[in-house]
Amino acid sequence: MGEDGVKKRKVVQNDDSQSIKSKESTAMQLKKQVGLLSGISLIVGTIIGSGIFISPKSVLRNTGAVGPCLIIWTACGGIGIMGALCFAELGTMITKSGGEYPYLMEAFGPIPAFLFSWASVIVMKPSSFAIICLSFAEYASAPFYPGCEPPEVVIKCLAAAAIMTITVVNCLSVKLASYVQNFFTVAKMIIIIIIIVSGIVLLIQGNTQNFTNSFEGSKITVGGIGLALYNGLWAYDGWNQLNYITEELKNPYRNLPLAIILGIPLVMVCYLLVNIAYYTVMTPTELLQSPAVAVTFGDRVLYPAAWLVPLFVAFSTIGSANGSCFTAGRLTYVAGREGHMLKFLSYISVKRLTPLPAIVSYGIIGMIYIIPADINTLINYFSFAVWLFYGLTICGLVVMRFTKKDMKRPIKVPIVIPILMVLISVYLVLAPIIGEPEWAYLYCVIFILSGLIIYFPFVHYKVKWAQKITKPITMYVQMIMEVVPPE
Repeated sequence: MGEDGVKKRKVVQNDDSQSIKSKESTAMQLKKQVGLLSGISLIVGTIIGSGIFISPKSVLRNTGAVGPCLIIWTACGGIGIMGALCFAELGTMITKSGGEYPYLMEAFGPIPAFLFSWASVIVMKPSSFAIICLSFAEYASAPFYPGCEPPEVVIKCLAAAAIMTITVVNCLSVKLASYVQNFFTVAKMIIIIIIIVSGIVLLIQGNTQNFTNSFEGSKITVGGIGLALYNGLWAYDGWNQLNYITEELKNPYRNLPLAIILGIPLVMVCYLLVNIAYYTVMTPTELLQSPAVAVTFGDRVLYPAAWLVPLFVAFSTIGSANGSCFTAGRLTYVAGREGHMLKFLSYISVKRLTPLPAIVSYGIIGMIYIIPADINTLINYFSFAVWLFYGLTICGLVVMRFTKKDMKRPIKVPIVIPILMVLISVYLVLAPIIGEPEWAYLYCVIFILSGLIIYFPFVHYKVKWAQKITKPITMYVQMIMEVVPPE
């Protein structure tokens, strides 16, 4: 009788353990489908967009000479590497998707985390997405309108089509989005290599006149350096993108830091060599007068194959847009999961295992930002807010070294690196305001703080009438998109 009882209990325990395992295996959550190669492609593919091909002249304009310009590009790469190392510690310490959001939540609580998600989800991420797709549309339509600018309606329609396509791809499958990202990363590396090799050949042939007296005519001011760093770091922006998808990264303790260590120095070397190639063909004056530096380079060096440059720049921008959509959708998903956005934004597709509502909402908001005639100015004013949150996040890393000493840290960077990054962030936030003070910076701060008007009634106090409005919306979203809450 005793042996039978023991056997029965063992059978019951085995059944329970199997049922628990089966529940875990069928739990609705984002799956780990992004490997090391896809992680490197995501970093490189998101960082290298249209910036290095179109507007290195903005760095030159604020430095005045070739020598300081190349130093700024190198410094921006160093800042990107240090920032990424800080985020590698944060990402392996707090293995949640959403980039800065979960780190701010852990270090400072819900209010800074909400303000970050508020500013990012509503303005910073989707407007940047729209700008990238508009850049793609300009280059993709240019061959069909030789000698004149493409009509604005054509550019906007093509940009809208790009946003819709990228959104659909990211909704359908994580693997499909990763394959698309890998393809466009390879495509943009091809044109990078073509430009670099052409530059090396020209240097060997003796085209070094633009590098003699390279510091002559330089204009070094505190504000000028800040603005030059601003423009260079805008081209490097994306070094933290892998932290937005930590939950979908295979073996994050290994692959997150490894992808950062391999990806960002690769971008840094490419950026330096591409700039050197530009200066082998153009004088500083000619570069400043060029509307699109890479296109001018192609016209002078690659003729009659100059058409390759706008084609591959279009590939580059669409790849950057895909990486932006892939990661930004996860921020919306995590904010919804934490109750800081509408709850259905955290729901997962039953069939696709993708954060479908979050990605769709990101695409819709991106579409809205295509409507204005020009939102580049808006992006410039909000870019300082990006460094405001970078600095606050890395400051949180320093704070948690003292407040959460017992947390597991697979990677631990020397404390001097995050402290230096906080100081750099403070400088980058204040330098443009001091250099060219404008009311727009104040409006930007007011918008960020206006998130508190949403936070207290809807998130903190959870007013009942708001829940009555959102409940039927959530039900219809579940029915139409076939999504369920994450488990």
